[in-house]
Amino acid sequence: MADQSPFRTELEQSVNARHSRLNPFTEKWVKGELTRDQLGAWAAQHYQYVSQFPRWCATVYGTCPDADARDFLLENIIEEESGTKHVDLLIRFAEACGVSRRQVETARQLPTTRGLTAWCYEMSHAPFHVAAAGLLVGLESQVPGIYKRNLPPLRTHYGFNEHEIEFFAIHIEADEVHGERGYQIVERHSTTPERQADAIDAVRQATEMRWQYMTGLHRAYVAKEDL
Repeated sequence: MADQSPFRTELEQSVNARHSRLNPFTEKWVKGELTRDQLGAWAAQHYQYVSQFPRWCATVYGTCPDADARDFLLENIIEEESGTKHVDLLIRFAEACGVSRRQVETARQLPTTRGLTAWCYEMSHAPFHVAAAGLLVGLESQVPGIYKRNLPPLRTHYGFNEHEIEFFAIHIEADEVHGERGYQIVERHSTTPERQADAIDAVRQATEMRWQYMTGLHRAYVAKEDL
């Protein structure tokens, strides 16, 4: 946006500087170079992260001083948890890769996955403007950019049908809205230079944590390192 604030520009630059859409694991995925076993292993690790995201949002909700932001967080939680849960769509994809629900739910977290989930738990207890910057801008706003690259090859290279890959299609649309609202909320609550610096640092941390999480997937399932 031509008229956006310098702070908004810096937030976006902080996301794009380490955006996981360019991670080596994403590149392998996009080129059709992963096996269904490797995609299933990703799904099992990703479940360990996204299944907890509504709980982190609920923690932030509990200390949120802004009624509009509380409404947004509640919408986010309900969208993830009501009806057909988003994690059930992820498990549907895993099952299409040959990984059972039980295998997904009981998968051992890689150290890098554990690092990301522990960071998210810690971030959910941070001051509101910091938590919103880390979780909503640093993490959630990345999702459309990643899945817009991941989704097409699931059809063309890997041969999944639309029912099996619904998880990705839903998150492209939903998280574009969530990401923009996240930016607006962080801008509204980062009212001093100090708060803005804290928010930008949280975004940088978030992008690094997600990058390291995905690098761990590459190391474990592509390079076959013993993590």
